[in-house]
Amino acid sequence: MSDTFDRGGGNTVRSLKDAIRRVRTAEAERSDVVVELRDAERARLEMLADELRSVFAEIPDEHDAFALNIAGGTPPRLWVDMTSFVVMDRDRRTYRFLKDTRLGRTVILESDDIDAVADMITSYVAERIIERERAIEGDWVLRRNRRDEEPTRRRTVRNLANALTEPGADAPDRRVTGWMVAAFLGGLLIGMIGLVAYTLISGAA
Repeated sequence: MSDTFDRGGGNTVRSLKDAIRRVRTAEAERSDVVVELRDAERARLEMLADELRSVFAEIPDEHDAFALNIAGGTPPRLWVDMTSFVVMDRDRRTYRFLKDTRLGRTVILESDDIDAVADMITSYVAERIIERERAIEGDWVLRRNRRDEEPTRRRTVRNLANALTEPGADAPDRRVTGWMVAAFLGGLLIGMIGLVAYTLISGAA
C-alpha cells in the first residue's frame, strides 16, 4: 500500500492516515504470529504437565516446594519447583529442563521426547525429596548428640573448676589445670561454630 499520491503538477502528497493504518496492520499481523507461537508452546507444556500430574499428586504434603504450574510470559514456563522449570526451544518441539543454581543456569535435559522429559522430572523430584529427608535426619542426629553430650561437658567443666579452687593445690598444678580448661573451652567453641556452619550449609541445600 502506498502512502503517497500525485495531486497533479508533479507534487506528491503524503497521507499520515494511510501510514498509520499500514503500521497498525503490520503490527497486528506480527502480534497474531507471536500469539500463535506462544499458544503452541503452552499447548506442549500442558501436555507435559498432564504426564506429570499423577506424579505430583503422590508428593507428601510436607514437601511444599514443588508446584506443577505453567506461568505465562514469553516464553511460557512449566515450573517444577522454585529453581527448576521447562521451556520450549526455538524449534517449538524440543523441551528444555533447566535449573537455576548459584553458579548460573544449567540444562538438566534437552529432548523432544515427552516421555524422557517426564521421566527425568520424576527422578529429579524423587532426588530432591530424599535430599531434604536426609538433611532433616542429619539435623535431628546433631541435636540429639548435642543434648547427650551437654551433661558430660558440664560435669567436666565443674570438675576442672573444682580442681582449680581446691584448697592445698599447688601453683604448678593450677596452671596446668588452667591450660586444660582453656583448651577444653576452646574446643567447645570450635565445635559449636562447626555445628552452626553445618546447619547453615544443610539448610541452604
